[in-house]
Amino acid sequence: MANPLGTHVIMTEPITPDQTDGGDSEAAATDAAEEDEEELDPFRDDDPTIEGLRNINSLASWTVSTHKPTCGVTALLSPAPHTYWQSDGPQPHTLTIHFFKLVHIAKLRILLDFSKDESYTPTRMQFLAGTGHHDLCEFGGWEGQQPVGWQDVPLDGCGVGGGRGLRCFLVQVRVLENHQNGKDTHVRGVQIFARDERVPQIREDESEDESDSSGMEMDEDQAPRKSRATKGRSLFDLKGLGGLDEPDWMKDPVVR
Repeated sequence: MANPLGTHVIMTEPITPDQTDGGDSEAAATDAAEEDEEELDPFRDDDPTIEGLRNINSLASWTVSTHKPTCGVTALLSPAPHTYWQSDGPQPHTLTIHFFKLVHIAKLRILLDFSKDESYTPTRMQFLAGTGHHDLCEFGGWEGQQPVGWQDVPLDGCGVGGGRGLRCFLVQVRVLENHQNGKDTHVRGVQIFARDERVPQIREDESEDESDSSGMEMDEDQAPRKSRATKGRSLFDLKGLGGLDEPDWMKDPVVR
């Protein structure tokens, strides 16, 4: 319609609150869907179980029994989840990890993806460790069907006195069987972790001493003496009570 000044006026419909909020609600729904997808993503690397640990992959030399071109150790250790080690030979397929010094392994995990690899995906693996190839001993195994994501290798009972953790120079992974009797295998990643000495660790025996004030008893001359709370500990655990300092070669290696 025309106004007295001769200019044209364009009539528009009034904007309702529902229309103004439509874009925001769609964006919020998209963000929520992305967050849910991230929570369900099995390849996310922010695993809370690795807090206080450090990756020691770089402290070892890695070798595989066989591999296809461009699908060897470099592809296995790549942080990209779409790269993988593909074997090229008879079973068992072996991955050997040789550290240059004694390490204390706190966590070992392997990345598998049945949704992409299908018959190349392992169903049974064997794990061995030792100071070299001449004294390898089996410390654990893994079996699973259609795995997707990081698979933890059990380390319970591998430490001294049945504790958790593994001290060794060499670790070997053997793929014994694949899905659907597949010949070759795909492994998309392997990560090995040790305790991070830069992060304060609360030891069980220290927490017991703090909670139990009777851990140290006093003689008549006020000289402290060891009570039953100190029994069963090694000499390295009794530092400050006449024990020995742990030598450097028994400590975890430091990445420089």
